[in-house]
Amino acid sequence: MARYPSLLQINTRVLLAEIARELGRRASLDDIADRELDRIATEGFEWVWFLGIWQTGAAGRKIARELGELRPEFQEALADFTEQDVCGSCFAVQAYSAHSDFGGNAALDRLRQRLHDRGLRLLLDFVPNHTARDHRWVAGHAEYYVHGTAEQLAREPRNFTRVDTSAGPAVLAYGRDPYFPGWSDTLQLNYANPELQEAMAAELENIAEMCDGVRCDMAMLVLPEVFERTWGMKPAPFWPGAAARARARHPGFLFLAEVYWDLEWTLQQEGFDFTYDKRLYDRLRGGQARPIYDHFRATMEFQRKSARFLENHDEPRAAASFAPETHEAAAVLAYLCPGMRFFQRGQSEGFKKKVPVQLCRGPAESADSRLQAFYGRLLECLRHPAVQGEWQLLDSVPAWYENWTWSSFIGFVWRKTDRTLLLVVVNYAPGRSQCCLPLRFPDLAGKTVRLRDLMGPFVYDREGDELQSRGLYLDLPAWGYHVFEVRVS
Repeated sequence: MARYPSLLQINTRVLLAEIARELGRRASLDDIADRELDRIATEGFEWVWFLGIWQTGAAGRKIARELGELRPEFQEALADFTEQDVCGSCFAVQAYSAHSDFGGNAALDRLRQRLHDRGLRLLLDFVPNHTARDHRWVAGHAEYYVHGTAEQLAREPRNFTRVDTSAGPAVLAYGRDPYFPGWSDTLQLNYANPELQEAMAAELENIAEMCDGVRCDMAMLVLPEVFERTWGMKPAPFWPGAAARARARHPGFLFLAEVYWDLEWTLQQEGFDFTYDKRLYDRLRGGQARPIYDHFRATMEFQRKSARFLENHDEPRAAASFAPETHEAAAVLAYLCPGMRFFQRGQSEGFKKKVPVQLCRGPAESADSRLQAFYGRLLECLRHPAVQGEWQLLDSVPAWYENWTWSSFIGFVWRKTDRTLLLVVVNYAPGRSQCCLPLRFPDLAGKTVRLRDLMGPFVYDREGDELQSRGLYLDLPAWGYHVFEVRVS
């Protein structure tokens, strides 16, 4: 696996709905064309995350159709929305087997093999916090869930519900995090029960037979301190042991955590290969350079295990939330820094409609040709050998006395060999800015240095001694950027 892999998230339901429209019949995983997989591999992705591949049930579909609060999101996504477009949240998992509508586990096995044939690895969902309300455990293993009382049900109807189990009626908690009401299409698993932890670890081992890694939904919710804050019970740690079991049978099995609340480092220490970097995303959205620069000053151990993104199924589309020129500058910073490079299908085309996870299809959207060209160049940069090398954050200095705009620059360099560098510099500000960027690398001394912009038409020759002392002078427009291949002659 590449040190800093690129991941493409694909909404399985949306993709298969598009294929079905073309074919005039229901589409399965077998109908995903080889040419589509070839394109993904050619663009340099190592991992493909097929979101929502597991079996969901009638209970989740019914609840999603009845929740009036979701209706505006559905209508925003689909101008021609109908009830039939709602199939229920893909995170209300009924069983960890490939959905029967998609061709089942046999079709999943064939898709995985086709990915492997192209050097691609398969990432799938693991939802540790809860199950669908019609999961088999509800009837047969009610002890796996968090129970409540009649008084709690009366007092908190958005957090508890009454269900029938093999032992009779019971009040069970909806799955939730500590800051919001429960998700009424799910039931909360009880990690204070060692038998439940054993059952979930076994589920992970089963999933590891079918894919090469998992994206763990809201992974921090089962941390002992978070679970105790939410439910008043402190469980034993789950992740270290469960991850070790999966990797014992499948060495190299990858764990990616969706995580918030500054718990990224905690989950990295518990065995996760990569953790969501929502804080970088928020700072890029904020539009100020200094918080981003400070974010990049974190330790390299943390940086290496961070998954950087501009959008995913939970966030607005990047083309809708960033102005075009800011979008490009943000993407250069997010994807050319260390860590996993996390993209979503439709991002490079500039799609703007966020598709709720309860829907079976997405809208038809036209591609933005300018943005497509930009992402084509950016993905080419990510295939440059230097970006798997050593990374270093650089410090800009004022271009002249009292020019304060130098602080709008963020610059860093990648080094794979002594004679080839990749220099990334961005003016992350709404106005023109100037700075000097010293490049204090011994191998530049006494040499002529050529800087070729891989994202634009610019080529500059500079003296290495000047780059070491005064630095590279930069004068960039608002949100301007360069990605220079630096060669020493």
